[in-house]
Amino acid sequence: MYFIFQIIIVYLNKYRNKRGFFKEMNKIVTFGEILLRLTTINKERFSQSKNFEITYAGSECNVAVSLAHFNENTFFITSVPDNPIGHACINHVRQFGVNTDYIIKSGERLAVYYLENGASMRASNIVYDRKDSSFSSIKPDFFNWEEIFNDCKLFHFSGITPSLSNSAKKLTEVAINEATKRKIMISCDLNYRSNLWTPEEAQKTMIPLMDKVDILIGGKKDPEIMLGEITKDENQTSYEEMIEIMARKYDFKHVGLSLRESFSADHNDWAGIFYSKGNIVRSKKYEIQIVDRVGAGDAFSAGLIYGIMNDLSNQETLNFAVAASALAHTFHGDYNLATIEEIQAVSNGDISGRIRR
Repeated sequence: MYFIFQIIIVYLNKYRNKRGFFKEMNKIVTFGEILLRLTTINKERFSQSKNFEITYAGSECNVAVSLAHFNENTFFITSVPDNPIGHACINHVRQFGVNTDYIIKSGERLAVYYLENGASMRASNIVYDRKDSSFSSIKPDFFNWEEIFNDCKLFHFSGITPSLSNSAKKLTEVAINEATKRKIMISCDLNYRSNLWTPEEAQKTMIPLMDKVDILIGGKKDPEIMLGEITKDENQTSYEEMIEIMARKYDFKHVGLSLRESFSADHNDWAGIFYSKGNIVRSKKYEIQIVDRVGAGDAFSAGLIYGIMNDLSNQETLNFAVAASALAHTFHGDYNLATIEEIQAVSNGDISGRIRR
């Protein structure tokens, strides 16, 4: 009888978030804006370029694509215009195995961002064209959250979404409250964008949401900018102390920070720290020759979510996330197209890049 009781306790703890018990479910839902990405060819400047490479991307969509690539059942929630560009966008996302059933069609235009990839000491440059986009005009009653969150185990959003407009902010709050009401685990990538709002604006919006977040993710500077959490120095020990303070303050179950050191636009070091239920682990550091760094943080988020959802150990979860996001730097475009096997190989030390025959 005691043995049976212990099994029941283990099962209950496995499917519990900080708001109480939730049943085993299988959907991962991500929510945010998707954009048309226009990239100059061969790292040309905007002033030089006569052609642009077209793709579609957005932080939460990038996470959904990664998780679908890891065989997770992912649903991306957004709004696109009901025109050929909006339809092409949906088809583009769908080809990567992401469910698009709940994407709505509204408004007149898809948001756009222009990317000029940097080289050597010249930094990359991004210009956003998001005003009056389909997503920025959405309303809470556009979505059936009862249906969307049916059989959902995790809801993911980023700090980009509430920065886009008042209606996007309100809808983010509605979605979080609906997920909380259903005891669904919530993950948040802070994802500060200086082109979208000031630190003061970000803190005013994001801090009240933190009590409902189970998994917090960000770059090393994001907690200071968006939550007002100050580090003593820029070293791993200071970041670990900050993570522990945040975890106690907001009752986070998991916190992951990516640590980037930039030597040039195409040469970075990459590592991470992960906190889970009172324990902190560190990853090894990867030296990366960058093909395209946009979306690497989203790959880190997806890797952490994958590890947490699949009951990997703390160290295995962090190793997977950092290896996944390191590999994400080697693909053109925002999406991480590395397989689980490739990620595990890198995590286990295979970084030679030798050709496979």
